[in-house]
Amino acid sequence: MSDRFKALKSGEVTMSGTIREWQREQELPRVCVFCGAGENLQADHLIPRSRGGTDSAENVVWSCNTCNASRGDRGIFQWLGLKDKDNLHRLVAGKYLKQLYELHGQRGTLDVHKDAIGQLCPQCRNGPTCIEWDKAQKLTCFCLESIF
Repeated sequence: MSDRFKALKSGEVTMSGTIREWQREQELPRVCVFCGAGENLQADHLIPRSRGGTDSAENVVWSCNTCNASRGDRGIFQWLGLKDKDNLHRLVAGKYLKQLYELHGQRGTLDVHKDAIGQLCPQCRNGPTCIEWDKAQKLTCFCLESIF
């Protein structure tokens, strides 16, 4: 995930248009994007509304009640952890990275160098997760979520 974020930042790759992503998303089966369950689906906000996420199509995916309740208001990477973060469907990962990229752009943190990553830590809610995974003060996907 961090590599894709860096590629976006450098211009090596570009974001797909909203309509194109929506069209591709419509081709997916209507199941939970996290576990594949087909029942008890609800709209889940990638960036939780309680943490500043918008109520837009770019920020919403289908999630089962169990996954939605389990995740709560945590970031997807924080919830999934380092082992499962790469199991996100490509379209979901793309939507999420787009949201994170835009938030970092708005907050002026796109250019924080990895040696100065500690600048993000004071406002980040992922501190306990970083400690749990022995990643405190280290550049990880949790740093991408530091802005909400």
